[in-house]
Amino acid sequence: MRALPPLLVSLLSASASTLSPPPPLLCATYALNKPYGCLSQFVTNASRKKKSHKLLSDLPRVASLGHSSQLMAVGRLDLHTEGLLLLTTSGSFSRAVTYGFGPGRERVSKEYWCQVDGVIDDVALAKLSSGVVIGEGDKAYTTRPGRARRVGDDEAKERVGERRQSGAKSIRGEAHGPTSWLSLEINEGKNRQVRRMTAAVGFPTLRLVRVRIGGVELDAALRDSGSVREIKEEEVWDLYV
Repeated sequence: MRALPPLLVSLLSASASTLSPPPPLLCATYALNKPYGCLSQFVTNASRKKKSHKLLSDLPRVASLGHSSQLMAVGRLDLHTEGLLLLTTSGSFSRAVTYGFGPGRERVSKEYWCQVDGVIDDVALAKLSSGVVIGEGDKAYTTRPGRARRVGDDEAKERVGERRQSGAKSIRGEAHGPTSWLSLEINEGKNRQVRRMTAAVGFPTLRLVRVRIGGVELDAALRDSGSVREIKEEEVWDLYV
């Protein structure tokens, strides 16, 4: 286990009113490339006989970690979203990354790569960057400003590869119309927010992969679905800067 950086500990300790208790000095934190069709949880109320989806505890590389029974997911990715998910033994660290830290509740930015239906245009990218309305009526919500940009097909293939998991739905071919990729950086996490945002500007998401949380990236060490690596102390700090 690695010690949290002293400055991070002091920041979180100073904001104990919102993030109490402060994180322990020792915790274990990992980055996981969550597969498509896997729930972002370790246990379920469903019986083994009725269980239809994989849990994090079913992933061999997660189960092989020495203290897997103490791990929790930091936030969530929905069943059909792939990519970077942090695992930790510290509830305080999990809350800080998910809900913000310090008196101003500073949020950790997250980056998603989306394959969408159609060829994304400048107007849609500008709307995604400035904020769009998701939901209806009294549940309508305007998203915070973020950053959206195009991603080339070759760049996407190099970074996130093809969807290869058993049972995963294939992305439809060009015969059914063009698709395109974009990067969307946000610092909030409403339910299915990215999918709802791209749909709101007329480009429904076909595939969604989270590629970054703060300074932690879906890098070469996490290229394979289900792969895990330990987060280094400096990377934990990079989450907050």
